[in-house]
Amino acid sequence: MVAAVAALSLVVAACGSDGDSSSSSSDATEAPAATEAPVATEAPAATEAPAEPSFNVGLTYDIGGRGDQSFNDSAAAGLDAAKAALGVTGSEAEPNADGSDRAQLLQLQADNSELVIAVGFLFAGDVVAVATENPDTNFAVVDDAMLDFDNGAVPLGDNIAGLTFAEEQGSFLVGAAAALKSETGTLGFIGGVGGFGLIEKFEAGFTAGAQAVNPDITVIPQYITQAPDFDGFFAADRAQEIALTMYDQGADIIYHAAGGSGAGLFEAAKSRSESSGSQVWAIGVDSDQYNTAGADFQPYILTSMLKRVDVSVLEIATAQADGTFTAGNTVYDLSSDGVGYSTTGGYLDDIVDQLEALKAQIIAGEIVVPTAPA
Repeated sequence: MVAAVAALSLVVAACGSDGDSSSSSSDATEAPAATEAPVATEAPAATEAPAEPSFNVGLTYDIGGRGDQSFNDSAAAGLDAAKAALGVTGSEAEPNADGSDRAQLLQLQADNSELVIAVGFLFAGDVVAVATENPDTNFAVVDDAMLDFDNGAVPLGDNIAGLTFAEEQGSFLVGAAAALKSETGTLGFIGGVGGFGLIEKFEAGFTAGAQAVNPDITVIPQYITQAPDFDGFFAADRAQEIALTMYDQGADIIYHAAGGSGAGLFEAAKSRSESSGSQVWAIGVDSDQYNTAGADFQPYILTSMLKRVDVSVLEIATAQADGTFTAGNTVYDLSSDGVGYSTTGGYLDDIVDQLEALKAQIIAGEIVVPTAPA
């Protein structure tokens, strides 16, 4: 063993000499040609080792997980961006079909993560419980302010943050776009689940935006289910039926805020346009669904209301990385590009100036968008 170690030392020393020769200047040419070692040209003479990941982000999706082409996918894009920008690692989890294992998943994430992000307000209660048991782990919940409003709107925990959005503002702009593009003067709105206040913000903003352009426009709203039945976010067949009925009632553009059920709206827009020979449209939500729904549906997706969950995930991960994580709520609105509208496909090119003017008025406070339907 001693002999082997000695031999290895000689080899390492020789490699060290080779490296020195390759990086030397004119002195290297004075050595006899027969004793010169070949110079390696592929590897750099000296490189720094890549930085080790600083921490792990545990991303726990709502039901449907990565691949829902909407809410969860936007969160997934934020995790991917954090990995690339911050060098962090990420672990991903998804509840079972009835969501009964949310608390268990959060604890598993907390066991291996410095930051746990829960995607969806349904995690709120479980996050409070798990965060209390894991004071050294930070938690964030998308779509819940995580504030104790009974005691002065204080954070529910020193290690709990809320990430919420002004969905009504982005919905106002796609409502205005729909009114500007509608040929029938009738629009539709499909909400996934009503009765708990969140999806109503989408409806209120959409209707207000449409009426700002055309006070006489008709908006037909319908919700797939009412809370506490949250299956309306995963009922594409039901959304398709509702959309076809709305098209029968004269709507030529329908906006959905229904998560995975939105796929049914896209199917309805495609089938009705192709069968009737008259163009009808769908408006997506959360992600730019022109890019996620598939090429077959792109000719029928007018725009999407962008809810930048990806931005919120990246920003909270950045705060964790630089030590500025703060308990409490952060609201993402038009002024911070937390919400907006997509122009992919070019269908809004002729009205972008009008939409941008409305956006500026909202940011300036000249237009106050309602958060509940009239």
